[in-house]
Amino acid sequence: MSLEQEIKRRRTFAIISHPDAGKTTLTEKLLLFGGAIHVAGAVKSNKIKKGATSDFMEIERQRGISVATSVMGFEYNDIKVNILDTPGHEDFQEDTFRTLTAVDSVIIVIDCAKGVEAQTRKLMNVCRMRNTPVIVFINKLDRIGKDPFELLDEIEEELKIKTRPLSWPISMGPSFKGVYNMYERNLNLFFSEDKTVVTDDVVKIDDISSPELDTYVGDYAEKLREDVELVEGIYPEFDIDTYRRGELAPVFFGSALNNFGVKELLNCFCDIAPYPQKTVTDAREIDPFEEKLTGFIFKIHANMDPNHRNRIAFLKICSGTFERNKPYFHVGSGKSLRFSSPNAFMASKKEVVDFAYPGDIVGLHDTGNFKIGDTFTEGEKINFKGIPSFSPELFQYIENADPLKFKQLAKGVDQLMDEGVAQLFTLKMNGRKIIGCVGALQFDVIQYRLEHEYTAKCRYEPISLYKACWIESDNKEQLDDFMRRKYTHVALDKHGRNVFLADSPYSLQLAQEKFTDIKFHFTSEF
Repeated sequence: MSLEQEIKRRRTFAIISHPDAGKTTLTEKLLLFGGAIHVAGAVKSNKIKKGATSDFMEIERQRGISVATSVMGFEYNDIKVNILDTPGHEDFQEDTFRTLTAVDSVIIVIDCAKGVEAQTRKLMNVCRMRNTPVIVFINKLDRIGKDPFELLDEIEEELKIKTRPLSWPISMGPSFKGVYNMYERNLNLFFSEDKTVVTDDVVKIDDISSPELDTYVGDYAEKLREDVELVEGIYPEFDIDTYRRGELAPVFFGSALNNFGVKELLNCFCDIAPYPQKTVTDAREIDPFEEKLTGFIFKIHANMDPNHRNRIAFLKICSGTFERNKPYFHVGSGKSLRFSSPNAFMASKKEVVDFAYPGDIVGLHDTGNFKIGDTFTEGEKINFKGIPSFSPELFQYIENADPLKFKQLAKGVDQLMDEGVAQLFTLKMNGRKIIGCVGALQFDVIQYRLEHEYTAKCRYEPISLYKACWIESDNKEQLDDFMRRKYTHVALDKHGRNVFLADSPYSLQLAQEKFTDIKFHFTSEF
């Protein structure tokens, strides 16, 4: 198969949502249809110890939430689908933001009872900044929820995007009968007895005004006809180009837990979602059809296999073909590197790949040489844009709780910071180390992982800080003066850059007004 054909059959997307909307469950069911797994693990069930396939860290299984993005790939109808299941919890949003730089489209999961929630709005803002195409899946229709028209209005208003339903529910909750698929013009009937086996109960109905509909859904047929007529009258015709420009969101209804509505979503997604698109670098735009390889690391995960203390860097391929054992130029270090066992992923299961194409995610074994945002090419010096670390808002001193495990703690903190879990600042004044996070739950995750993956114990001590911002200036005299005056509040980040740790909004504003030649950056990408 030619490079062009390989690229055009790839679909790389992320599933995003507010916590508990059913994102990980939907991921599992997509894998089930793709034949990648054969039985779904009930995520919340304590009886089933398997847990969700995409939640492979111990802490994720204990808390029933996803705390790290996981990558899964499978083949479906000759389409290579790459799913990135992201954490929904707001304390891990930075991981999700970075993941969105590596995908070509997004599926947003919304709980039909709760509607659009805070985290969904934030994530949609990131999609809008990048014009990422979005499909909405309204989940949990086997429970009572909001009226479908009310949900559509809410999505348009809150997420600021036009919608177009491509399927329509027939009632909901205990009386849920199924979904009419407007995209394929057929009826999918809901049988809730068996929740793990996928059934193909699809009835072809080209014309919903035919009396045949009444035999399947009885009293609900008339309401369905009215609703579909209203949908056709109010909402614009579905236009694939408007969707791909990120201006129109197709909407599907279903129940991921019951495998319902998922296949229609997957079929339509494979049909309409874009294949890998152009990517922006600091020098030029990268076209996926270029012969030479380019790619960037958007995530690093330590200890995917705790027995081996290994680190995996996730490389998103943007152009060309990635080949095993071929030397590639690592722009950050200026060295040529070969990879003897690059991996493709199925959550925590890995297999060695010989070739990978634009849109694919490849796992590279890392001994501590890589950081998030690193670029690989065949010699060209470029850097991909838009993979920032954000200014943390929560801070604590990190101290060693077990003097005999000093080395393990240092190594653990070092590796976890490379993952982008949080940020480490070392005070210039006394060398004390401060951890900065976007969300409070991150502190628990760091403590838990240090103990369970590195056998190191840490304790936290409070520190009152408002914000961390990176500082730079061409005016050396003013910068030196600033460093002298603010000596107690200046630290170095992991890469040796100067960071000002402001203790209040007032002190930050005062510093900005007084030191006019100093630039204060709130993301690390400058």
